[in-house]
Amino acid sequence: MNGIPLVLEIKNSVFGQSNQQVLADVEFSLAEAEMCYLIGKSGSGKSTFLKTLYGAIPLMSGSANIAGFDLSLISRKNIPELRRSIGMVFQKFHLFERWTVYQNLDYVLKATEWKNEKERQDRINIVLDEIKLSDKKDVYVHQLSGGEQQKIVIARAILNKPKIIIADEPTGNLDPESSEEIMHLLYKIATENRMAILIATHDHILMNKFPARVFECSEGKIAEV
Repeated sequence: MNGIPLVLEIKNSVFGQSNQQVLADVEFSLAEAEMCYLIGKSGSGKSTFLKTLYGAIPLMSGSANIAGFDLSLISRKNIPELRRSIGMVFQKFHLFERWTVYQNLDYVLKATEWKNEKERQDRINIVLDEIKLSDKKDVYVHQLSGGEQQKIVIARAILNKPKIIIADEPTGNLDPESSEEIMHLLYKIATENRMAILIATHDHILMNKFPARVFECSEGKIAEV
């Protein structure tokens, strides 16, 4: 990638679950500040690929490095540290709906060992300003629109300044206007924060509006299209 550091580099790897091979001969790379898409039909191996990247299931064989972690060698005790280096955004928001926006974000920082309250406050304020929702800090999550909730999910994902964001169908539950706002935000984050972003999606309209490299899971392989 023209000298730009790689955040994700996979070589000659096999991905699978329960000793069943799902994807083989995987060659894949993603550079700092780069965004790319992962597409494929249901059952094609996308979920297995993503789950392996964030440590939910082990790599079967080969070489895979993400955010400075070697997935072929990583131990279970280091999985939490791996996940702090990865921001995860999913189709389902998984927010505490009866908590305020601030309480949701503060919970994550406390859970990831930010012990200083002033530092947590400052980080939350910075992130909310970045996603243009500073005025919603004390609003309860259930009072937000779907698009606003997904922005809070993105805020949560970038709290710990990860090197890469993995977004699995991040616009799947949103209307077209909100979906476009989320894509604008992800693109802005990738550029301004030098974060790599991997987006699994079925939304070809958004892919056309926000062009990037596209990889497809098909017939047990991942190939750039």
